[in-house]
Amino acid sequence: MKRLGIASFTARGGRVADSVAAAFEKEYEIVRYEGSLKEWCGGLFASGADGIIFVGACGIAVRTIAPFIKSKTTDPAVLVVDEAGQFVISLLSGHIGGANRLAVQAAEILGATPVITTATDVNGKFAVDVFAKENALRIGSMRAAKEISAALLRGEKIGVLCEGRIEGELPPELVLLEDDNWEEKKQSRPAQTNFEEKMPAHLGGIITIGSGRWADAARIEWMHSNAIGSWADAAQTEWAHANALEPMEAETSVKGSQLPPVVLHLYPNAYVLGIGCRKGKAEQEITKAVQRAIDMLGITMEDIAGAASIELKKEEPGLLEFCRKNKLQFETYSAEVLAAVEGNFSPSSFVKHVTGVDNVCERAALCMAREMSGQPDLEPVRNEWPARTRVEEAARYGQPDSEPVRNEWLARTKIEEAAGYEQPDTTEAGGRLILRKQAEDGVTVAVAEKSWSVRF
Repeated sequence: MKRLGIASFTARGGRVADSVAAAFEKEYEIVRYEGSLKEWCGGLFASGADGIIFVGACGIAVRTIAPFIKSKTTDPAVLVVDEAGQFVISLLSGHIGGANRLAVQAAEILGATPVITTATDVNGKFAVDVFAKENALRIGSMRAAKEISAALLRGEKIGVLCEGRIEGELPPELVLLEDDNWEEKKQSRPAQTNFEEKMPAHLGGIITIGSGRWADAARIEWMHSNAIGSWADAAQTEWAHANALEPMEAETSVKGSQLPPVVLHLYPNAYVLGIGCRKGKAEQEITKAVQRAIDMLGITMEDIAGAASIELKKEEPGLLEFCRKNKLQFETYSAEVLAAVEGNFSPSSFVKHVTGVDNVCERAALCMAREMSGQPDLEPVRNEWPARTRVEEAARYGQPDSEPVRNEWLARTKIEEAAGYEQPDTTEAGGRLILRKQAEDGVTVAVAEKSWSVRF
């Protein structure tokens, strides 16, 4: 249950606090202030509380929270309400922390005026951090998110490339960018009124929504179709990955870039691990195999929604510890259930002899992804062009240059990824297998993607 701290300092303020607490007690565990104000507040910050409401002067709130503020991605929502209940001020974490939304709710309860000061809200502009929070998307770079907001406030258009479904209507300041199949996709997304075939005269930035490797391929494909890209742009993207930088940071580090000023990646929490392992495998060995697999897809553990295996592994210590450390939902399925999963899988007679089913990791990943989806799968047409892009990019990376070893690996990786996108089981209803079985030292890993969408 979410936790909300409420502090008041006078009898009149206490009555206001009581009204707020009563209204929120079904949604939050209410933690009332008592004892040392500094210790009470520090404990809420340290324990990951969702919000703190001070009923009193702004100065008290500012001085109290100051030592504990760390990051807009982790700090709780902080509100200040005057003791007469006339104004509710969103003081900290207005967007990601949800303070703006909480301020509006509290103001409705008290019949007060919400005070919101964040620039995008004041100017009626799209707020990318709010959009990310509401759609459970991980923000790849807060620096890039800040630059996107700045571009919007300057009145510039922002391009959007999205791997999943889009619901609702894009704000007028956003432009949906697409690949060569854009006409077909336009027909499947009737809500998009500002769907552009060609690049606008100027873009203040691009937002990509999807896995890291897909985002890079989509952006490169779009640039080629608009005749603004070059082989150097593709190399630059891989340079960013190799140096563990956000693409936007790399783009400002490499001279001669023709890209818009900023590219922001948003990553969905939409991926499911299927894991098989020999008995007694340690958590570290499982982590190593999983990391290798997700690195191939350009995603992180933060993007993983769950992990699955066969019932034989429901008490496997290393697997349980891996899921506990990474806070992953863990599901196991009987051999009969896994055998009934439809799709094309990598069969193993040895695995079938031991477990009763010809493949554990691929079937388990897809089974859990479908359970979590509860809706039809992503459009099949979309699977063709990332594969083509990856093959084309692989050919580019096969060109000799100063780093032939790295380029050879990149080419091989891109060809393997392209093959994965062309497998028939990537378009099964309810989810798709995006990485086939990867084996390493007695651990097998596959990755499936559940059906997902974003709403504007």
